Amino acid sequence: MDRQSQIENRLRAAFTPTKIEVRDDSGLHAGHEGARSGGGHFTVTIVSQHFSGKSSLQRHQMVYQALGDMLQQDIHALSIRAISPDET
Repeated sequence: MDRQSQIENRLRAAFTPTKIEVRDDSGLHAGHEGARSGGGHFTVTIVSQHFSGKSSLQRHQMVYQALGDMLQQDIHALSIRAISPDET
């Protein structure tokens, strides 16, 4: 399973989102130091009730926790837009 699918699966399992989009931007960073070490660049947009009442920092921490060990090797850079359904 590719990294993009792994990210999506982990986030689906953790947050039961009403919307999720995971985009692999690694190709835009060819030659970048992080790309050379094997880590990918990803953009995540996720809408979930789990983010209601949480600050932006808390939401990002929740996403980082859900991705766990992937942040050590598989993901070099991650852009996150995590919102609750009432913010859409």
